[in-house]
Amino acid sequence: MKEIAIDVTGLTKSFGARTVVHDLSMQVPKGEIFGFLGPNGSGKTTTIRLLCGLLTPDSGEGTCLGYDIRRDQESIKRHVGYMTQRFSLYTDLSIRENLEFVARVYGLSDPRAAARGAIDRLGLSGRAEQLAGELSGGWKQRLALGACILPNPQLLLLDEPTAGVDPKARREFWDEIHGLAADGITVLVSTHYMDEAERCHELGYIAYGDLLARGTAQEIIDQSGLSTWIVTGENLHALAQRLRTEPGVDMVAPFGTELHVAGRDHAALDRTVAAAEQEDPSHHWMRGEPSLEDVFILMMDRAQDNFS
Repeated sequence: MKEIAIDVTGLTKSFGARTVVHDLSMQVPKGEIFGFLGPNGSGKTTTIRLLCGLLTPDSGEGTCLGYDIRRDQESIKRHVGYMTQRFSLYTDLSIRENLEFVARVYGLSDPRAAARGAIDRLGLSGRAEQLAGELSGGWKQRLALGACILPNPQLLLLDEPTAGVDPKARREFWDEIHGLAADGITVLVSTHYMDEAERCHELGYIAYGDLLARGTAQEIIDQSGLSTWIVTGENLHALAQRLRTEPGVDMVAPFGTELHVAGRDHAALDRTVAAAEQEDPSHHWMRGEPSLEDVFILMMDRAQDNFS
């Protein structure tokens, strides 16, 4: 059995009359990358803040790195690296100056050596004297990650760390995340990108406070029970509008020049597809495999917004 880094039961957090996290329970083994997915406002950031000691739950209990999330919040903060959605370092300081400053804040014995180590590890050597405000989004995120790992945390909490970053920079960032996990660091990361989700060891989908599904990417797809058809041809927009009200259709979503049509009542869906083929033979239908994005679109459509 793997050692558990995060173990919480029944976490609930409300702000006024709005419940942002509702009865959330989860375990994350040490050294794993756990991905949090869900629409904006679904409770991902609040959950992360509950885990790292920045917020106290209204109810529920649990531990993070063996520390009680209610009683030991200061101990948790000392062992966790938290990367927020917004770049929070000093734009008028260089990469080196920022990292040395953060090292001093953490009370590291040799801030210069610690900063040099982070610079070398993350491939920032050629930019060490560049002002942080002049960096592209990808380099800023790499610098922010360097600041997070300076005190050698056992857990990284990354809140949409690659939002607005180009695909190459995102891939390099994720290569580094996997390297950290291989060194035994646990990573909990929220993301909207399906390719990133598929790089996590395990996923959780949270929608408006409720954890609706968890498991590996393939487990979540299998658990959905979706049957998917892919259709190509002309005037797909009009076809999509008609199909959304047909029996057996739970989801219709455009993907480039294709439509993905999915549902959990396989027999009813097949009858609808057969009727659509007869009605317009110019459309080409073929069976497909449900994707992770298909599943999450369906979950998002079925989730109840907690603002309503």
